[in-house]
Amino acid sequence: MTAEQIHDIGRRRAWVIWLVSLAVYVLAVFHRSSLGVAGIIASERFDISATRLATFTVLQLVVYAGMQVPVGVLLDRYGSRAMLLAGLVLMTAGQLGFAFSTSFGWAVASRAVVGAGDAMVFVSVIRLVTIWFLVRQAPMVTQLTGLTGQLGAIAAAGPLSYLLHHLGWTRTFALTSSFGVVLLVAVLALVKDSPYRRDQVVAIKLRALAQSVRTVWGNPGTRLGMWSHFASQFSVTVFALLWGYPFLVQGLGWSSAEASTLLMAMTAWAVVSGLALARLVGRLPYYRSWIVVSVVITMVVPWTAVLLWPGVAPTGLVVVMAFATASGGPASMVGFDLARSFTPPHETGRANGLVNIGGFTASLLTMALIGVVLDLTASGGMETYTLGDFKLAMSVQYVFWTLGVVQTLRYRRRGLAHLARVHPGSVEQMRAGHPFVHPGIGTEGV
Repeated sequence: MTAEQIHDIGRRRAWVIWLVSLAVYVLAVFHRSSLGVAGIIASERFDISATRLATFTVLQLVVYAGMQVPVGVLLDRYGSRAMLLAGLVLMTAGQLGFAFSTSFGWAVASRAVVGAGDAMVFVSVIRLVTIWFLVRQAPMVTQLTGLTGQLGAIAAAGPLSYLLHHLGWTRTFALTSSFGVVLLVAVLALVKDSPYRRDQVVAIKLRALAQSVRTVWGNPGTRLGMWSHFASQFSVTVFALLWGYPFLVQGLGWSSAEASTLLMAMTAWAVVSGLALARLVGRLPYYRSWIVVSVVITMVVPWTAVLLWPGVAPTGLVVVMAFATASGGPASMVGFDLARSFTPPHETGRANGLVNIGGFTASLLTMALIGVVLDLTASGGMETYTLGDFKLAMSVQYVFWTLGVVQTLRYRRRGLAHLARVHPGSVEQMRAGHPFVHPGIGTEGV
């Protein structure tokens, strides 16, 4: 039986709900990115090596990626509002614990709690977009979600750096944890899960969970979205969250202010490139995965030039490399749009969770390997790493770029064959420039 619609879709209430949930996502990105400029200070505060410094962000992302499937199931069962509230509670507690951490172990545990809360936010916002906006609005609002969320990265690159140097570690992180309390009240007051009186929720018993996830994972569209996310997202995450700042300051000899400015400029560029990418994806739905591959190649070329340049690369080349890297953020959002074409609405939480695993798995592996390579080449700590050490360590990205592109093209072929078989006419519809959204009938998978 069709549920009764009690609110307009794509109108004022939808935008209010989206803005409040978007604010939660901005805060999540801020907390996630806070070690980007605090890495050097953290290494001094806890007296740790590069590998142990990478542990902060790697564990945070391990928790984030590992929780995507259970979060997706819980999201389909309980809705976005409950998951946003749980995420805010965990992020606030974790960031407050990080503020007062004096030992490495306690600090790592605090970052893990932040990662657990962060894991619940983005997919919850994307589900609200899917439910509250019209089909023609959803792709652009999805892109705007990812782009606007990066305001958190800007705040973590500039204002957080300023606060750390003027207020100190404890007061800075304690202050930022308090923002979660304000947003808790806003979510409670304004966010609703659905414009329908009786939202369709999926009550999945534990014994059926494995089969449910296997079914969604068996859909080639889910894998296409995941590998697209894998190939495009990790480089900007690694650069912005952990290793970009030390690479610029310790490796290339930039000042702290110059490095922070570039990180903020990268986010601004991501917004500009993302808007252009959203229009391109909307007009060329058949070529979405090729667009992702093109963005990855655009990243690889300037990175190669910077790493092969004898000595310190020119400032202009580094800026081009950084901006190309930032374009990977908007490109990774295409993974969710791809999955939407293959997935019934009642499976979107699980599908988006699996897609989201891609980029963050690549990110945490890349971060960890960069730390390992740095410690193997120079074991004396942050102050002993040379530009050559950083160049060698940053080269591990090529492994993940190659794997991601190969798998994206592989599942593009499988995905198109799947659509042609299960939804006749859908491929021709996309070739003509019209988006195809799953009609919502049945459960698909291999």
